[in-house]
Amino acid sequence: MTNKIIIGIDIGTTGVRSVAWRSGETTALAMASTEYPLFTDQTGVAEQDANTLLLSTLAVVKRTVTELGNDAKQIRGVAISSVLHSFLAVSEEGTPLTRLMTWGDSRSQIYLDEVKARLDTDSLYHRTGCPIHPMYSLLKMYWLKKTHPDVFAKAAWFGSIKDFVFHHFTGKRRVDRSIASGSGCYNIQTLEWDKEVLCLLGIDEQKMVPVVPTTHFESMSEAVCERIGLPHVVPVVIGAGDGMMANIGVGAIRPGQINITIGTSGAIRMASKEPRTDTKRRTWCYNVTDDRWMLGGAINNGGLSFRWARDKFAETEQRVADKLGLNPYALLTTYAEKVAAGSDGLVILPFFTGERAPNWNADARGTMLGLTLNHDKRHIIRATLEGICYRMRSVLESLEDLTGKSDEIRVSGSFTHSPVWLQILADVIGREINVPDVDEGAAYGAAVMGLYALGELESLDKASDLIGIRKTYYPNETNKCAYDRLYSIYLNTYWNLQQQFKDIAQFQREQYYSA
Repeated sequence: MTNKIIIGIDIGTTGVRSVAWRSGETTALAMASTEYPLFTDQTGVAEQDANTLLLSTLAVVKRTVTELGNDAKQIRGVAISSVLHSFLAVSEEGTPLTRLMTWGDSRSQIYLDEVKARLDTDSLYHRTGCPIHPMYSLLKMYWLKKTHPDVFAKAAWFGSIKDFVFHHFTGKRRVDRSIASGSGCYNIQTLEWDKEVLCLLGIDEQKMVPVVPTTHFESMSEAVCERIGLPHVVPVVIGAGDGMMANIGVGAIRPGQINITIGTSGAIRMASKEPRTDTKRRTWCYNVTDDRWMLGGAINNGGLSFRWARDKFAETEQRVADKLGLNPYALLTTYAEKVAAGSDGLVILPFFTGERAPNWNADARGTMLGLTLNHDKRHIIRATLEGICYRMRSVLESLEDLTGKSDEIRVSGSFTHSPVWLQILADVIGREINVPDVDEGAAYGAAVMGLYALGELESLDKASDLIGIRKTYYPNETNKCAYDRLYSIYLNTYWNLQQQFKDIAQFQREQYYSA
């Protein structure tokens, strides 16, 4: 291990972070971050401006380099983590022809049945590792072809935010195998763009961005180096998706180690030495490196649900928190702490934006069950946190059906700052969970990947040795028993509402379009 500095860049759904570390250390030397807007509406739009994300990325890296001062001379390289499942159509000159469609964009739901009728969905899943769902680029590309055929025909490239940024950093149009394998269009068995998918879309492989390993790097252009203040040209490691980077960043990279992440969304992942798919199509399989794959499942509604509870039920508390200089979420978790486990029988199914794993139902909608005159905002807040944890338990059970019981569970994401929420998770899943001593999971994972790609780290497995455990949470047996009963009710409620979910989602779409 050398004493060089590596910069990890994490391009997320709501913002981008740039963090600098010295190799072998877990304390950041410098960091910068900024947020950017997400454009949404009732039709399922969830878009961003790709150029805004690019400029934001350049800006935070520049601020990080500036903060390093003279130490910037020791920068060995930069490495990129980016959000998965984004889609962008680009002209031959590299100009975006569309806004960036994020994982949350569900407009392509209207073509789901049509695509299912044209493809063998079981074969497609086992070839690509992706259950068919609107979050994947496959459905987004089909939607673009159907609704904007002129734009679809004009596009020279169909890609993602990762290859858009990498192209501007290096002049090379490349996408990593991790992002490609999270598109629904990439064959994880043959390691090429899937021929049946290309046939469905009516395009050839030349319109898809060339795929490279996650350890691939190119030199940063001199123009970009000058723009961000780097004193010398450095390699840019293309890196992987933010989920895979989060696992690396918390040291959950060996088979048997699970990482549970809850941020805006939520995910559970475990590394595997080979690609593996589930006979029930509940989980996904994405690439990490040539000899490492990531198995898991993600939910749409993680911290997003908590934000809903804050915005709809705690306006006064937000104003109080602002005046006192407190984090409103921290204040609200003290409310949740005052309510007994199980929220006095209030169960919330937090399907505010549909759902992904393990059942991949984009028509699922948020539901409250058990509401009585005795319930108040404290119960709603706690039940929201519990509902998110019920979702995570359902994903964990599906994953461990495939892999066997895990050896260790580590956690990452913004929820790790809430002891109340962490204890609820331990109680709901009935397992001990370890909180690593690194906060910047995906950005740190990118840095570790960068060191590995540049020959400064002999194995990604070493990430587990670099990262210590800050605290361990153990399940409370009494709370676990209560949650076991309520989890059973939650599952039965979900399955009994399938037709109602479909009907109410259709009603909502019709109401919006007729307005």
